[in-house]
Amino acid sequence: MAIAAETTVTVLPQRQSASTESRMTTADIPPAAAQDRKVMVSIRDLSKAYGAVHALKGVDIDIYEGEVLVLLGPSGCGKTTLLRSVAGLEQPTTGTITVRGQTVFSSEHNLSLPPEKRNLSMVFQSYALWPHMTVADNVGYPLRVSKVPEAEVRERVRKILDLTGLQQHALKYPGQMSGGQQQRVALARALVANDGLILFDEPLSNLDAKVRERLRDELIAMQRRFGFTAIYVTHDQVEAAALADRIAVMQVGEVAQLGEPEAIFNEPHSRYVADFVGCVNELSGTVAGWEGNHLAVDTPVGRLLGTVADAPTATGAPVKVMFRPEHGQLRDGPVNGPNSFAASVEQRVFLGSHVEYRLRIGEGYLAARSMSAARMEDGRGVTVSVDPDVVRVFQDAG
Repeated sequence: MAIAAETTVTVLPQRQSASTESRMTTADIPPAAAQDRKVMVSIRDLSKAYGAVHALKGVDIDIYEGEVLVLLGPSGCGKTTLLRSVAGLEQPTTGTITVRGQTVFSSEHNLSLPPEKRNLSMVFQSYALWPHMTVADNVGYPLRVSKVPEAEVRERVRKILDLTGLQQHALKYPGQMSGGQQQRVALARALVANDGLILFDEPLSNLDAKVRERLRDELIAMQRRFGFTAIYVTHDQVEAAALADRIAVMQVGEVAQLGEPEAIFNEPHSRYVADFVGCVNELSGTVAGWEGNHLAVDTPVGRLLGTVADAPTATGAPVKVMFRPEHGQLRDGPVNGPNSFAASVEQRVFLGSHVEYRLRIGEGYLAARSMSAARMEDGRGVTVSVDPDVVRVFQDAG
């Protein structure tokens, strides 16, 4: 039993069936809000190999105008390679990338436009600011590179510094500013080019928690104000859920699941997605049969009903049952009704907005999370109930 408790490319020099999840087609699954939008970026059958290592394997995604698509996954899953391939900083092995209908990469036609010809901007984790330039000069740099008249440069820089709250820092140098302020400068530089497409490579990961949260909120407000399209790389599930219109969960170079944040969290297509996106409880079991629209599974805590994700449904088949800690309802009284079982409180941890419990069930443990102020002390016997609609049944991959 397991408990599960990233019209100029201004790319500046860096200083520092669900059972077939791995081959699922994602390009034709637009978000509800993007049904009538144009496609900003189209990625088709994109692969990237470093020798025998395949960083990307046949990725298909469409990103829509005004959408924030988050590429989410652990280190080494291919999310940054995919982002850099769109930017022109990596050369894919095979496939096609189009931006606003223009092909910027095609292995078939031996075409790969350089970054500055792709009409996009990028914000790096390392800020990538010129230390010898003032804030105003850093922000205006992509415009000067593009030969924009100087009077227009100064006016556009002034406006964007006002909009991003940086006007008072215009004459400062990066070394005189905090990390959060420097990242705000990097965002202003990306916005001033007015490309409408910005790529973000884990831009908040170097900041402390409070600054990261504040800048995340500012980024959401900026995106709503300017309406730019964003592809955003992160390994942080909370950040992904807060920012995304859709999330693409990456797994060893492939898109394991693509969808809106609520669907990714509540309806994961695989154990990998369920386990990576949030905390989960996992129980081993065997299929007992169907009870109405739910699959019945015999587990160490008794029979549980759940919805099928990628599980076999033959009677006796080994499966895994998973549900999230917040979906377990704790109460006093005897076990009765479906999807209820007995447990005892091993540990209670008060975390301000909620209480987390470690529950003993026989020889194993489960996690529960409650918003209730009621105290269930250590050693207390409780009944746990879980709605069958939030229980997911997956194949047992060993």
